[in-house]
Amino acid sequence: MSSTGTVVTPPAEPSRAPEDERPSYLQQVLDSSWMIILSAIVIALVASSVLIAAANAEVQEAATYLFARPGDFFGAAWDAIYSAYSALFRGAIFDYQADGLRRIRPITETMLASTPLILAGLGLAIGFRSGLFNIGAQGQVLMGGAAATWIAITFQAPVVVHVVLACLAAVVVGGLWAGIAGFLKARTGANEVIVTIMLNSIAVFLVSYLLTTSVLAGGGSRPISPPVGPNAQLPLVLGPPFRLHWGFIVALLAAVGVWWLLERSVLGFRFRAVGANQEAARTAGIRVNLMFVLVMITAGALAGLGGATQILGTDKTLQASSAGSIGFDAITVALLGRSTPLGTVLAALLFGALRAGSPLMQTSANTPIDIVLVIQASIVLLIAAPPLVRSLSLVHGIAKWTGRSGKEARA
Repeated sequence: MSSTGTVVTPPAEPSRAPEDERPSYLQQVLDSSWMIILSAIVIALVASSVLIAAANAEVQEAATYLFARPGDFFGAAWDAIYSAYSALFRGAIFDYQADGLRRIRPITETMLASTPLILAGLGLAIGFRSGLFNIGAQGQVLMGGAAATWIAITFQAPVVVHVVLACLAAVVVGGLWAGIAGFLKARTGANEVIVTIMLNSIAVFLVSYLLTTSVLAGGGSRPISPPVGPNAQLPLVLGPPFRLHWGFIVALLAAVGVWWLLERSVLGFRFRAVGANQEAARTAGIRVNLMFVLVMITAGALAGLGGATQILGTDKTLQASSAGSIGFDAITVALLGRSTPLGTVLAALLFGALRAGSPLMQTSANTPIDIVLVIQASIVLLIAAPPLVRSLSLVHGIAKWTGRSGKEARA
């Protein structure tokens, strides 16, 4: 009681969960986003093993007399699964059956395939962190590649200068192409999903037309550009017979730059503030509409640079199909990487490994190449459903049992 006669109530202590109800350290680790992603990958590989075995001719034959000789069936299934995944490892990481330096060629092919995915995925990750669902990386990659090709085949310059000019052109054109969606959203409120989808189609038809004109036409009946000259090609990191070029180093440097932009710069803080709460950001004095435009320009610039690395480093010529599925795979990469630079790089390397190893899976292990697409889709499906991953994870069940046993022991 105070001197004035009023009763003073002591401040209530913050409520704490009973010690027995707190999750164990192992459970906290297993509930982390990285462990969920790793568990999703493992579960997807296990689930795909069933399809690999089912598609194998020897397994199908052994299944006809399963109950008579079950050992033949399970042996054939194991051989099919082991052959497929060992071929994937040899084609994507390390070929222990090759000679000399060719043993490390698979890991360089994985890095090569992941290069445009890293750059396009970083651009999409910036959009996702800013509250914009940009799915126009396909068109941005293609337009960036077209701009780099035009510089490469039209002008003559020394090696380094020519490559830099072509990449800068790709950055500018890719940024401006994505900026269209940002401008329309800022001025009219247009949905960026619809606008970027339409821009993807426009980019494909525009490049297809330019390949029939003197701007990009390479002659002949095929709609393909002239080959990029040696001065405009990205230099190789290790030299022949390896195809890995300096675009991979550029992609890693871009990931560091995106990390600095999002985590250490004022502009990145504004991007994240808009993504967290647009109204609060507007109240704090942030020009939200301007951020929409800048986010899309930045995302398009990175995707355009990815297109430049694909043309100048890998394909050497431009076609309307040069972007392949890079733009759409980059959406998966950004989502799988939790829209963080490090996660995006690791997810791109995973997809690059699946791309690099799938041909050897098909030729050496006689595995349908569509199985790789099934693995990718399964990973994405599981990543989108963390509770399902937790329920399917054996390790998580062990952790819960361990925690329960510890509580019973304390009791």
